[in-house]
Amino acid sequence: MNEKKGQLYICATPIGNLEDITLRALRILQEVDLIAAEDTRHTLKLLNHYDIKTPMTSYHEHNETTKSKQLTDKLLGGTNIALVSDSGMPSISDPGHELIELCHELDIPVTICPGASAGISALVLSGMDTGKYAFEGFLPREKKKRSAVLVNLAKEQRTTVIYEAPHRLSSALKELYDNLGDRQIAVVREITKKFEEVRRGSLSEMVIHYSEHPPRGEFVLIIEGSEPVAKNYPDDIMFHVEHYLKMGYSEMDAMKKAAKDRGVSKSEIYRTYKV
Repeated sequence: MNEKKGQLYICATPIGNLEDITLRALRILQEVDLIAAEDTRHTLKLLNHYDIKTPMTSYHEHNETTKSKQLTDKLLGGTNIALVSDSGMPSISDPGHELIELCHELDIPVTICPGASAGISALVLSGMDTGKYAFEGFLPREKKKRSAVLVNLAKEQRTTVIYEAPHRLSSALKELYDNLGDRQIAVVREITKKFEEVRRGSLSEMVIHYSEHPPRGEFVLIIEGSEPVAKNYPDDIMFHVEHYLKMGYSEMDAMKKAAKDRGVSKSEIYRTYKV
């Protein structure tokens, strides 16, 4: 390995309370040559709190691709860089993935300073099942992609973690209720801050509550998984469709029923059945 290469440090930062940062992260932020920050103005508050004078450069979703190349050029030249997001762990629903991936491709040393993460913190704080969970992050904004995600979430048996902004919370809860049914949910907001709150109940209750109480703050939704569906159909798709044909369904309706049972699209059943 070229010893002149610098190292990238992925540093978690507090999600609220400024004391939620590790001693190692503070040391590294002090010792590196440069800090790549999602919003330098936001990170400056943290650095000022701990009297850290390390220079910063912006690294956010709008310049991630071009800035990743610039930063790896510096790393290849021997500059040590700390990567931080506004809060929590970089690359988790925040910029960072492109830079980290490029560093691995260029054989630039990468290490991590673990710490606060809103999703994990909310999951534990919620009291919901933590045995197995799925991290969804922010739901897609584009309608078609969003619908596809919601269809999959309806079948997800693990606890699901979702991030949501306050101005979209009410509509998101309504969509989740419409697609997932009246699941149990914990709505966690303002983690580690003055107005930290965990509100537990059913989706229908949350829809009503936040329609009457305008949401404020940063939210994480922890949703219980679906109940396992008992499998009561043949493994073979041909036999599955024929099962419904024998019950008197038309061929098209039989394929629709089989698709619904298996949680797949009708076109997938059609391609197999019509071979």
